[in-house]
Amino acid sequence: MQKLAIQGGNRLNGEVRISGAKNAALPILCASLLSSDALQLGNVPDLNDVATMRKLLLQLGVKIEASGSQLVLSAAHVGKLEAPYDMVKTMRASILVLGPLVARFGEARVSLPGGCAIGSRPVDLHIKGLQAMGAEIHIEHGYIHAQVPGGLAGGRLRGARILFDLVSVTGTENLMMAAALADGVTVLENAAREPEVVDLAHCLIAMGAKIEGAGSDTISITGVERLHGANHRIMPDRIESGTFLVAAAAAGGNITLTGARAGIMENVLEKLQEAGAKLHLEDDRINLQMNKRPLAVNVRTAPYPAFPTDMQAQFMALNTIAEGSAMVVETIFENRFMHVQELRRLGAQIEVEGNTAVIKGCAQLEGATIMATDLRASACLVIAGLAAQGETIVDRIYHLDRGYEHIEAKLSALGAQIRRLK
Repeated sequence: MQKLAIQGGNRLNGEVRISGAKNAALPILCASLLSSDALQLGNVPDLNDVATMRKLLLQLGVKIEASGSQLVLSAAHVGKLEAPYDMVKTMRASILVLGPLVARFGEARVSLPGGCAIGSRPVDLHIKGLQAMGAEIHIEHGYIHAQVPGGLAGGRLRGARILFDLVSVTGTENLMMAAALADGVTVLENAAREPEVVDLAHCLIAMGAKIEGAGSDTISITGVERLHGANHRIMPDRIESGTFLVAAAAAGGNITLTGARAGIMENVLEKLQEAGAKLHLEDDRINLQMNKRPLAVNVRTAPYPAFPTDMQAQFMALNTIAEGSAMVVETIFENRFMHVQELRRLGAQIEVEGNTAVIKGCAQLEGATIMATDLRASACLVIAGLAAQGETIVDRIYHLDRGYEHIEAKLSALGAQIRRLK
């Protein structure tokens, strides 16, 4: 199993290019199933999760041509309507093939998903939404079997009003894709407002879908009979952007992100300024300078546009070496403090009660061997290692490779002493 060895204490300086967003790329790859025409995508990140999704689409019969970060996907000859357990168990975003398959082919069989063990993320919102649109759904032997009466003979989903009990990003994306080919108008209420949902909507609109309200909590989709091919560029990854900025704030330095978008991460940038970082923002560039010990900042996660749960762990790492004490409240996932025990091994002073962590900043962390437990916890531990004195070994970094493109190469280019141990 691969590990990262980090020699802490080096300031970060220079430029780093931000990759395409994982959480935008995965649903947009699935959107290729909605048309028999080719979908051309740019800025697709080189990640394990993207590779897993590509394997799943290939199994379904999608043809994929790749050239660097460019992909051309053709779903003209989909021969299989099943996403098997061995593919879905490693990545819960695989559930995103359900809506497109049912909408276009009238049937799908998708394994109940797996992924990071950060808490309960039920798929009942996806199921209820498809049922409201006329699909008959049975859960059998660990699989979701969805069918539209008429199926391949011409049965179509029908438009419906769907109110989400809880805000669900993948639920919003799945039902938005399904509604694009439904008969009539679908209205999604209490919909997710994340920029990645908006990016999917932009791709679907380029394919001929009729969608209004993406980015608000009410999205209206007027179904069309067919979608055509399109050319779409994946948006920059706001979580990767935030992770590099927090790393520089923790280790100190002067870094510039290129290909980034400040307008989709305002809450994170405000917290960095609160911590004492100096920011300079341009169209697709973000510069951060940090020449002092950071100040502790309180964080409370909530759905977009509030502070993202995917940045909670990184800010906890920053708070461990900050001046003062801070409170971190996690409202999205109930098991998302598993990195706390590992940070304590580096000397962090953290107390947890329920969904709240209180961090008392210490002047210096000390390197140790620590273990990643999920994707964002991995990034948190890398940041802590960059700020710690001595060597830190981060084990089980396969989590990291799911969502960060060549992170050790990018950090090395900024002056970090970091290497992969095989």
